[in-house]
Amino acid sequence: MRSVVYSKPGDSSVLTVVERPLPEPGPGEVRVRIVTSGVNPTDWKARAGGTYGDGLPFPEITPNQDGSGVVDAVGPEVGDLRVGDRVWLFMAASGRPTGTAQEYTVVPAERAVPLPDGVGHDVGASLGVPAMTAHRALTTHEHGPDRLAPGALAGKTVLVAGGAGAVGHAAIQLARWAGATVVSTISSDAKAALATAAGAHHVVNYRDDDAADQIRQIAPDGVDIVVEVSIPQNAQLVADVLANHGVVSIYANNGGDEATLPIRPNMSVNARYQFLLLYTIGDEALAAAAADVTAALSDGVLPVGEDAGLPLTRFPLEETAAAHDAVEGDAVGKVLIEVGEE
Repeated sequence: MRSVVYSKPGDSSVLTVVERPLPEPGPGEVRVRIVTSGVNPTDWKARAGGTYGDGLPFPEITPNQDGSGVVDAVGPEVGDLRVGDRVWLFMAASGRPTGTAQEYTVVPAERAVPLPDGVGHDVGASLGVPAMTAHRALTTHEHGPDRLAPGALAGKTVLVAGGAGAVGHAAIQLARWAGATVVSTISSDAKAALATAAGAHHVVNYRDDDAADQIRQIAPDGVDIVVEVSIPQNAQLVADVLANHGVVSIYANNGGDEATLPIRPNMSVNARYQFLLLYTIGDEALAAAAADVTAALSDGVLPVGEDAGLPLTRFPLEETAAAHDAVEGDAVGKVLIEVGEE
């Protein structure tokens, strides 16, 4: 099979396309023939050394956590999956040397989730990190649900920072599916159009001097949940609009590794700041996210493409390095690698 690998951290030039033997699934594992691989910031950051530092945990690594494909072989002690099942994958390369930037990959069976009928592999490869991170961000409220379903967030107002990004896109769609009023902050008319296409009820340019007033007009009692991509940049705006007992779910460090929080405004509303990282949230939260995201897919939620607010940029497997560069360069929407045919 063709596989993209690297054996030392560095820029995208360390990625090479090689031929490798077909892997065999062990107990509790399945082999998946990859149709589409999804690229996330976590993938290029790990390759560049942001996760592993100067050394690698394996002699050779195939990148990319997310993907979609068809179960090709099933190891012993796997209960629910069968050869021929269409699946979406998450955390394929977490704690393992082989991600989805190759024609076949082996994963623990719990990381391969059945893809509902009629849902394409473009959607399947766009889930994983973004959708499951969004799910976690929406389920951390002190008085809110720990599972998402229609009506679960009824009466809540959700503010999604950066609604044109992959996590923001998923958060808008999942929050709306769950019954919330969704506000998204954006930086341009083009990104406002994407957030609106994703399903945001309201969009506000965070660069406006009266951005907080605009949000308060929409949510006079404040915002219950903030899905936050850049707390260093947005700390004051968030403090100005947060509802009593509101939660700020922080999933990224865009804008820097340090932030200054205004104490009095946060104290007065009993604010909660919840940091989250998909790889360490625990098996229970991962299983809940996988189940709820799949239920949303069955309800027709989480489409991709420009009409749905998430433009797609495609690369062939041989151009995985260029795909990583596109994500590192903040390509708008989702970057996918076309690996094979269904």
